[in-house]
Amino acid sequence: MNPLQPKFLLPTLLLLTAAALAAQSLNTQTPVSPPDTIYLHGNILTGAHLRPDDTSATPARVAALAISHGHIVAVGTDAAILRHKAPQTRIVDLHGAFVMPGFNDAHTHIASAGQQKLAVDLDGTTSLADMLQRIRTFVATAPSAATPGSWLQGGGWDHTLWPTRLLPTRADIDAVTAGHPAVFYRVDGHIVVANSAALVAAGISNTTPDPAGGKIDHDANGVLTGIIRETPAIKLIEAHIPPPDLTTRRQALNLAIADALSHGVTSVQDNSDWEDFLALEELEHTGKLHLRVSEWLAFDTPLAILKERRASHPADDPLLHLAMLKGFMDGSLGSRPAAMAQPYTADPSNSGIPRYRQQDLNQMASERAAAGFQLGFHAIGDRANSYALNALSSAEQVATSVNQPDSTAVPTPASLRYRIEHAQVLLPADFDRYAHEGIIASMQPSHLLTDMNWAEARLGPERAKYSYAWKTFLNHNVTLAFGTDYPVESINPFRGLYSAITRQNEAGTMTYQPQEKLTLNQAIYAYTQASAFAEFREHQKGRLEPGYLADFIVLDHDITAVSPQQLLHTQILQTIVNGDVVFISQKLATHAANTSK
Repeated sequence: MNPLQPKFLLPTLLLLTAAALAAQSLNTQTPVSPPDTIYLHGNILTGAHLRPDDTSATPARVAALAISHGHIVAVGTDAAILRHKAPQTRIVDLHGAFVMPGFNDAHTHIASAGQQKLAVDLDGTTSLADMLQRIRTFVATAPSAATPGSWLQGGGWDHTLWPTRLLPTRADIDAVTAGHPAVFYRVDGHIVVANSAALVAAGISNTTPDPAGGKIDHDANGVLTGIIRETPAIKLIEAHIPPPDLTTRRQALNLAIADALSHGVTSVQDNSDWEDFLALEELEHTGKLHLRVSEWLAFDTPLAILKERRASHPADDPLLHLAMLKGFMDGSLGSRPAAMAQPYTADPSNSGIPRYRQQDLNQMASERAAAGFQLGFHAIGDRANSYALNALSSAEQVATSVNQPDSTAVPTPASLRYRIEHAQVLLPADFDRYAHEGIIASMQPSHLLTDMNWAEARLGPERAKYSYAWKTFLNHNVTLAFGTDYPVESINPFRGLYSAITRQNEAGTMTYQPQEKLTLNQAIYAYTQASAFAEFREHQKGRLEPGYLADFIVLDHDITAVSPQQLLHTQILQTIVNGDVVFISQKLATHAANTSK
């Protein structure tokens, strides 16, 4: 039966008679308690036998699974699972639909994503004129712009997608912001364009010096252009922007969470502000948090405050917990502050902006490792990756030495699960260093969909061979965890799967370093089980087997049996978290409403 036909009735309960149940065979798996819900007649990819080397047996499939108290308690044939039905058990007929573990996005910024939806959304702008028109419309219609002097914010613009590929200027923005101080973030978050009113409010003039690790752009005459690069410089402006209140933070988070769930993402590993974590806690305490969140803390925060914050929330909370410390080594390739060992090919006077001196970074990393924190560093350029590897090597030695000599749990590099986020360009020798130190490469394959338009021009043909090198990492036995960097990219994981297996743009007209392609099984593993490993949750998430959390998704087709282009158009029919349906497609919701009349 074709699950795309109207006959597909996911929300409909199939109640079986006692006589039919008695005829079913026994299952060797015995749930501890009677299941709350049983899903039948599915095409369920459990995740068993998936391996990063893709040399294992065919990934396991079952037809049915049983859920009790938010966990999978049994999987198997329809007959075997029905044996466990109790009087109160709900039965759901999948009618042959494809089911798989929910995606675990290993790198997001959900607060920024939600706030972008509340502000001027510049995602997908096709030209400077398009950007300016969106700002003009927001100023004319948004209630938040009605108060004179209120700040305007927004983000998502990417000048590399515009015909001119020129950065916007403060003069451009002045023309459409009606005197409001305004700041608009490039899609990667490493560059902003600020208008004149914002620069004045921040006290930035033509003679303001660049802060360490940041840059304030000037034109040929020494006049401010409005372009501000990297966090230390951007913070000069952000310090003068009123922070969002708790209500606004909740609203933004809810928008981003709904977006994630609608795309089949059931867990995220997130980098948002501490105040956003407090808003997530409130959502959890009121029963309104339906996405699992592993929240990161800022690496630069004083150690005493980090310890206090870590102690404030249960570490074993399966829905929301505090995890690694996130530090920034550099910026992005798209805006060229990514720290490179040699200058950019197309910009020979520029080799990026490192955020730290190596000695200072090593000391901070070692102190935090000794306190038991998992460390993760944003590093895009090859120089930045080397800095990060040096610091993590130093931290690993300290973390090992602070254990008691007779301890039976002295950590190894792999057990510490240190991470490098993005890892886009490496020196050839550093792949071995990743492997030796047991560093997880947390990467975002969807970045390549746009970056391939200009990456080789920035890097040159030789360095390009060692960029976005997913297959090379796996060949070095490095754990590869996938995410999106949402909202830098859409949180849609199927774009990432497509990129990973094709290394082509979405139109299929350009291919980048095809030797780095992965198989679909490898990409799914990186997006589920490996990303769970990266947050120490591999025994809870990423598989549909007894004992694992009941986090799974129902799709409109079997993604293992379609073309790459069809993969891009995959639709989520239902998202289930903790055994509860937290998203249902409009198609199914409408059908369910019609059949209930």
